[in-house]
Amino acid sequence: MEWSLESIREMVAGGMQSVRECEICALSIAMCVLLLFMWYCYRVGQEHGSSPLHCRNREKGKRGSMLEEQNGFAFCQSSECFRCTSAGESLNQRLYHSLQEYAKRYTWSGMGRVHKGVRDQGRYLNSRPTIQRPEVFFLPDLPSAPFFSREVQRHDVELLEQSFPALLAEFESIYHQPPARGGSSLPPGWKANNTPRGQWWTYYLVNQGTPLVLNVRRCPRAWRVLGQLRTFIANNVFGNACFSVLTPGALITEHYGPTNVRLRCHLGLRVPPSCELVVGGEPQCWSEGSCLLFDDSFLHRAFHEGNLEDGPRVVFMVDLWHPNVAAAERQALDYIFTPGHLDDKEGK
Repeated sequence: MEWSLESIREMVAGGMQSVRECEICALSIAMCVLLLFMWYCYRVGQEHGSSPLHCRNREKGKRGSMLEEQNGFAFCQSSECFRCTSAGESLNQRLYHSLQEYAKRYTWSGMGRVHKGVRDQGRYLNSRPTIQRPEVFFLPDLPSAPFFSREVQRHDVELLEQSFPALLAEFESIYHQPPARGGSSLPPGWKANNTPRGQWWTYYLVNQGTPLVLNVRRCPRAWRVLGQLRTFIANNVFGNACFSVLTPGALITEHYGPTNVRLRCHLGLRVPPSCELVVGGEPQCWSEGSCLLFDDSFLHRAFHEGNLEDGPRVVFMVDLWHPNVAAAERQALDYIFTPGHLDDKEGK
């Protein structure tokens, strides 16, 4: 190659042109990244514009709001609901005060995740993806999945399934009682829940950690089974046990549970065709005499699309500890979320 002034000029001109093209390419890439980032920020702002710790009773009158039209959350309509009465900015402070009180009385050992969860509770709840968003308390670093294998709580699952005949017989005895006095169309002890269509009835033995004495007396065998379970949440507002009935045509609209520290267990007692449970977008069908384990902090709904002659869908529902919540953590959470404990702190 011969070097000349002309060839050098051509090389310099070509190099400058390449630089200009690279600058234009880099600028285009930077603009695309900036636009993507701005779109992401907009979507996050839209998604988390309102706190998930809303009071369902107060929002009852907002039936026409866009949030309800999209999600169709059911309202508990109870002034005794822990999720409704405890939601608010002061809850985090009360949780932290209760944790400190527990640690002084017992120990800080094993409290790493609980302390982390209580300390940053507001951030955790507001930053959760829409598929899983517990309404009250999120314990970090727990494995998450909509459905769990029966093996994770094998003892309690097998005990419940072995008790299927006794639980079914006890359901029949309380379900076919004459209606209660006072104009109610339901037998004594049953509660009607709000649904957009159809009927959803529950008969609680334990409601938010509190036994219902009259109902327990009518169901001694079911109560005995609860006492034999190893992981039933018995002394905690997150613990419930009930018979749950869906009539044909009923829909339980999608909603979130209060926490990820529990697994909800459904033992199928009566399961007609066309009944389904959808958790985190994954559908499952109940089976008579078998248990389904799911994390109800995921968005979930249930429906019975069978015919009238198919009869109701009936399950026995109990709340069990998530298998990865350690014994020390369970003890601390039982102390913090003892029924009435946080309300007492609020009144002081």
